[in-house]
Amino acid sequence: MASGHSSGTSATPTQHRALGDGRKTSIAHSQEDNAAAATWNDGASQQSTRNGRSASGGSSSISTRGASLAPFAQPGSFSSELKSMNTSRSVTPRPDTGFPFPRVANTAEENEATAKTEQRQAAIRDKIAKELKIKMGTENMLEALLAKNLKQTKEQRLRVESELSSSNRKLAQLHHELEEELYRAQHPSTPPRSRLSGLFRGSSMRSPSRGTDSVDGEVEDADGETESPTYVLAETLQALEIEGMAPDYYVERANSLVDLFKRHPTLKYDLEWFVFGQRVQMMLLSDSREVVAAGYRLTRYAIADRASIRTIRTLHTDELVTLSLVKESKASIEREQALKFVRAFLDVKDGVHEISRAVVRAIVSVAEHQEDRLRNISIMTLAEILTKDPALLSYAGGMSALHDALAEGTFGASESLIGSFLHIMDTPHRRKHLQKGRELEAVLTPFTDSFSDIHPGRLKCSAKAISAMLKTWPGLLVLARDKSHPLRSLLESLKYPDPQARELVLELLFEALRIKPPSWSSSFLAGRRLTTYGRVSNLRSEADRKQLRFYNENDRNRFDLTVHFSALVLATLLEADLIKALSTLIEVESNQTLRRKATLLLAEVLKMAQHSLPHSVSSNLQVLPALLPGAVRFDVDSHEISTSIIYQIESINRTLARSGSIAGASGRYAVVDDDISASLLSGEPAKNRLNPAMDETSFRNYILETQVLNTVNYVKWKWDLILRIIEGPLTNPKRLEEATKGSKFIKRLVGFYRPFKYRFSMIPNTKPNQRYVRAGCALLRTLMQTAEGMKYIADNKLLRQIAECLAQVDRMSGLTSAAPLFSREQMAGTLSGGYFALLGVLSGDSQGISMMERWHMANMFYHIIELRDRSDLIQALLGNMDFTLESHLRVLLSKALTAGTIDIRIFATKLLRKYAVGGPMAVNNVHWVVRMLVTQLYDPDVSVCEVAVKILEEACNQREYLEYVVKCRPSLDHLGEIAAPLLLRFLSTSVGYHYLDGLDYITQEMDDWFLGRNDAYVFLVEASLSRAYVDQPRRHTFAPDDIDEMQDIGVVPPHFYRELARTAEGCKLLEQSGHFLEFASTIRDFELNEEDPEGLLKVKGCLWAVGNVGSMELGAPFLEETEIVQDIVKIAEGANVITMRGTAFFVLGLISRSQHGLEMLHEVGWDAAIDQRGESLGFCLPNSLSKLYSLPAVPNTRDQDLRRISREIFKTASTDVDPQNQRILKLIVDMGNTVLSKKAANDLQGLKARYPDRFHSVDLFRKTLTILESHHFRLPARRFALDLFDKTVMRRVVLEEDSGSESDSV
Repeated sequence: MASGHSSGTSATPTQHRALGDGRKTSIAHSQEDNAAAATWNDGASQQSTRNGRSASGGSSSISTRGASLAPFAQPGSFSSELKSMNTSRSVTPRPDTGFPFPRVANTAEENEATAKTEQRQAAIRDKIAKELKIKMGTENMLEALLAKNLKQTKEQRLRVESELSSSNRKLAQLHHELEEELYRAQHPSTPPRSRLSGLFRGSSMRSPSRGTDSVDGEVEDADGETESPTYVLAETLQALEIEGMAPDYYVERANSLVDLFKRHPTLKYDLEWFVFGQRVQMMLLSDSREVVAAGYRLTRYAIADRASIRTIRTLHTDELVTLSLVKESKASIEREQALKFVRAFLDVKDGVHEISRAVVRAIVSVAEHQEDRLRNISIMTLAEILTKDPALLSYAGGMSALHDALAEGTFGASESLIGSFLHIMDTPHRRKHLQKGRELEAVLTPFTDSFSDIHPGRLKCSAKAISAMLKTWPGLLVLARDKSHPLRSLLESLKYPDPQARELVLELLFEALRIKPPSWSSSFLAGRRLTTYGRVSNLRSEADRKQLRFYNENDRNRFDLTVHFSALVLATLLEADLIKALSTLIEVESNQTLRRKATLLLAEVLKMAQHSLPHSVSSNLQVLPALLPGAVRFDVDSHEISTSIIYQIESINRTLARSGSIAGASGRYAVVDDDISASLLSGEPAKNRLNPAMDETSFRNYILETQVLNTVNYVKWKWDLILRIIEGPLTNPKRLEEATKGSKFIKRLVGFYRPFKYRFSMIPNTKPNQRYVRAGCALLRTLMQTAEGMKYIADNKLLRQIAECLAQVDRMSGLTSAAPLFSREQMAGTLSGGYFALLGVLSGDSQGISMMERWHMANMFYHIIELRDRSDLIQALLGNMDFTLESHLRVLLSKALTAGTIDIRIFATKLLRKYAVGGPMAVNNVHWVVRMLVTQLYDPDVSVCEVAVKILEEACNQREYLEYVVKCRPSLDHLGEIAAPLLLRFLSTSVGYHYLDGLDYITQEMDDWFLGRNDAYVFLVEASLSRAYVDQPRRHTFAPDDIDEMQDIGVVPPHFYRELARTAEGCKLLEQSGHFLEFASTIRDFELNEEDPEGLLKVKGCLWAVGNVGSMELGAPFLEETEIVQDIVKIAEGANVITMRGTAFFVLGLISRSQHGLEMLHEVGWDAAIDQRGESLGFCLPNSLSKLYSLPAVPNTRDQDLRRISREIFKTASTDVDPQNQRILKLIVDMGNTVLSKKAANDLQGLKARYPDRFHSVDLFRKTLTILESHHFRLPARRFALDLFDKTVMRRVVLEEDSGSESDSV
């Protein structure tokens, strides 16, 4: 009865809802039924309703397990071994006390149960009525929102739509509960005992109660964490056991199991694979594509480790995946899930070794099929296999598919694809699977194949791949070998008349050389005259030149590895005739934009060569041998072009020299201070500045032109002209007096800024409106320069009204306002926060501070700092004040640093950076800044301490700061590793050395670096280099956070031994320790063919230690004593591991920074660039670049035993004693031959028509799979060969049914 009823309903154990009030009821007729009912309730599904209430009522769940409800177990049914009894983690076992309520079989209780049923029905109907009202209101609100502006009401509309969907779901659920209640009232019979309930009775795996009955009969809400994953898993697997259901039935339950695995990630480690595997096998053998896809997805989420993958493979998934992948495109969902299933192997440690060659062959066939929608993901899968197991891909014939994808340039993720090749190119044991790296040269095909119809997308993909190659050592070596032949091919492609290809090559060169085009490049490319940029561009003032000199001096402490690598790339390109290629392009190109772009690149290349390459290389370039002959000869056609280009290059160089930004030669991301960035990046053009000494008539005309005297409407004022007058004529005391007393110009300007005029203070806070703030600051700055101006400010109502507004937010002042000017809303929406910028101008002058104190602003500042709920106001106050002068403002800052909230303390600490590293004037701030920063080192929050350490470390580049920090003797033990960089800075002076020596820090740190920190330093450097070439800073921003984040990327991090070698005491200790000799000995013993990762890491750590010591002048004796430079050169020129060469190359650059190190490199045939003072920049290169790019060939010797075994397996598979079977196998082998495939297919069709029983043979099918695994077959050929066999063959293979009888009959 129950079985029949279950079959008739579509509900599942996991779909049923609880009763309306969640109350558990049961109707029993005998004491025997009581036990059965109790057991039923123990085993029933207990799913939470939408209110999270329990659904474990005895009659509230109707099972659909059909015949499986019989008391005896079926073959292959779920067993209690699915999960061990003692591994239930999410629930506490419920004591086996039977049903929680007594059951009395009498008529009175039946009547009582009927009454309760009616009550529940009424309660559900009430809920439905309420929900309908909610739905109606939600729909009305949605209609109203749709009638408004969609953009403005987007968020509200989304919330209302979400609420409407929720209401619909609740209504559907309530209707379902009402139907169940009505059905129970008509059929009050108690369900029989189920096999599953008996299994879990009294065990720790039974579903726990979702809640207990409360006084009013309602079930308390239960947390989702009380779900028993084992119980749900058991129930769902039993539901999957039923055969003959609709495909949606199996898909739904498979998806529920996937969700279960997501909620309980540890559940898959305790699966009983015998039962779970049977369910999965039946799904994978289904005729429905959706069911098969669900089976693959379920199995994928069940993968836990390599052992589980091995177990899964015993289910014959290799054969199933092979068959799924070759199906037609209409089975796309099955094919996609099969491929994702294989990709899941790659996410498990050593899982790639469990991917069979047959599966890889199938993926290769998909990747080679141009029109297959899974082609791209197949190529990406092959690329990942190449990275993890190149031998597997090579033996499966996947290299050609990846090579074709590179050559075609149609694969979107070309950088990732080329990255896989570059990864295996690094080491010899992986490199042997490549044909000397020739596969990587395929990326040049779209550029070098000039006569084919190249799609623009192909060129872009190819350009991305080439760019990725030029950022790595293996890629550069491939492009630069054979006398830079591949690079020459790329540069010669500039001769082809293809504008898009030419532009992409030029962009590629800009990126490869890390050349950042100047700010005026877009205007220059547009064809404007370059001579105007001497006036329009921002010219450096004398103060800016001092600032630039300050940074250049500090660059001696920084060594940018990316610039060194770019110098090598430039030298390689020059050897490939880059100058000639660009000169030819400039002469023949008719497109003026491209010609100008090539000219700009040529000028930048010449400039970069002058600063980054040795003099012996760069000196011959400046004469431009390709352009100069045509410029000096008047009888050639190219005379005018050559002369014009040379003139443009000279103009570009002159403009770059006059408008260059502050950036040292050693890095792209130099530190830019706020004041400097303002003067350089937004300075007023020189030609627009008004003469301060202009005559009275001109001044009056300009005043009238501003419209200030004509109207009080500030919108009609010409603010650009007002700002020019403020910064020009008004700086003249005579003109200022005239504007103050002779007209209302100053009065109206100052009146515009008065808060209670509600003009400036009510302007919306937008970026264009910031010009009003800039003009106000300039006005106050100009007025503060003269006594007359200061008197005017003091007598004006401006400061008094600002003070009154401050008092409105000062809770100690007694003044209140319904709408304070500095409220949170006003600060965010209007320019009222600009008043703090105006006060900041006054805070930079002692007279201005006196004016502020006259109105007791300092007192109000102290009270504002104490506000815990106005961080925006405090940050605006602190961020705009000038703390250079000794005043109450410094005390205010100190209070914010120590007593503010965590956000305010971090913000205030970052403010100190401007005064610590703000240029040569920062020396005047050394004492008070260092004292405050040292105080921050003891902040209770580690993030504040970390910010302070970074600022102090940067400030210690200046000797005055370093000595004073040491003099303060800060205790840094409580900071641990955070303080390590700062302590290393202390070592660079004798005072700091003795201070740390007294703390016994040096010897402990030396032992740590010698025993392990050297290895960690290698990872730090390589991660920094990776970020430099992968991460890009946000463009068009000069935020201090961006600069702080990017400034050290690609730069050599601080090293203990380098700081130790800065002082004579440190060098003496280093000599006594013998560590340098140990490092040199390790490097000297290194074998060039070494591939062991641990050995390579050890040598790299020693190389960096030696290089850092050798970069110091005091480290020269160590280099001379050990003569280690020659051994490092050998590694750089001959190591078989390419990245090992790169490490040695960078280390030689460090050594070349010292005078003695450069002399030693000269002796071994290396040279380096030097600056105007004759000091080495560290960008050393070999005199002959071919030394770096010579790479010995690695023979690909496959294991002979494996080759022999493979041949024997294929021979066995392709032979058969039966003549007809032998012919079939021979024709299947011919399907792999492009010439014979068509005839073989026709013959196979004929054989199938004559001998259909042959294609029911399991043995023949297995041999066919072996043939397909052993040789390369195209996707259509694979599909044709496998489609010949009957579908039942795969079922017999997977279920391992005996095929002997059928073979005999055949």
